[in-house]
Amino acid sequence: MPDMLVKLYELPDAQLAIPDGVTIRRPIAPEKHVVTRWIGEHFNDGWVSEAEASFARSPITCLIAVENGRLLGFACYDATMKGFFGPTGVDAAERGRGIGKLLLLAALRAMRDEGYGYAIIGGAGPTAFYEKTVGAAAIPGSEPGVYKGMLR
Repeated sequence: MPDMLVKLYELPDAQLAIPDGVTIRRPIAPEKHVVTRWIGEHFNDGWVSEAEASFARSPITCLIAVENGRLLGFACYDATMKGFFGPTGVDAAERGRGIGKLLLLAALRAMRDEGYGYAIIGGAGPTAFYEKTVGAAAIPGSEPGVYKGMLR
C-alpha cells in the first residue's frame, strides 16, 4: 500500500451531514484505555501503539466518533510521524454511514488548522476512497516507506 499526499489547502469546504446522535470529537486522557482497548478489539496492536502515541501529544491527535456513549470509529494523526494521517478505522457494523469520511475530514482539517500544508496518508489502504474524498495522490516509490524494517 503506497503512501498518499493530500493538499490540505484544497480540502472540500462543504460541511457533511453528521448522522443524528453522532459526535466527532477529541477524546480526553481518561478515555485513553477505552479507546485503545476498542482499537485492539476491532483492529490490531500496531494501531493501538499509534493511538497511544497520539494521546501523548497536546492537543491529543486522535478524533473519535461516538453515539449514545458507544465508540464507532477513530482517526489519528501525527502518531507514527509528524504530518502523517492514520491510523483510522470504523466499527464494521457502522460502515456505510459516512463516519469514516467525517473522521478523515475532521482530522485533516485539524492538521490544516495546526499549520500543515500537506498531509501524508501512510500505507493508505482504500486508495480510491482517499482519491475521491480528498484528492489524495499516491506517492511513487513510497511502499513500504517509513514502515520499512518495522518489527512485527
